[in-house]
Amino acid sequence: MSYVLQVDFKMNGPFGDEMAEAFTDLAKSINEEDGFIWKIWTENPETNEAGGIYMFETTETAEKYLDMHSKRLASFGVTDINAKVFAINSKLTEITKGPIK
Repeated sequence: MSYVLQVDFKMNGPFGDEMAEAFTDLAKSINEEDGFIWKIWTENPETNEAGGIYMFETTETAEKYLDMHSKRLASFGVTDINAKVFAINSKLTEITKGPIK
């Protein structure tokens, strides 16, 4: 079974191409995290929110990453973080073409 970590928080930018340029090194480093499978980056400049949907091999690796990431965000001044870990229902996700293979 795989697990999804959903994270979002208030952020005043950058967004779009500027965000991609500013966080390229961070994105590359996430690939090295234990149990990490993939991440979808999310952003909403109209509401000043950003975050991501992550897939991990285990709930333990998702929670370990969340702990580290929360501390990193706090060092940037981000403290109001919404985060949840969910188990993936593989059978239904495959029907709806979710990228879990």
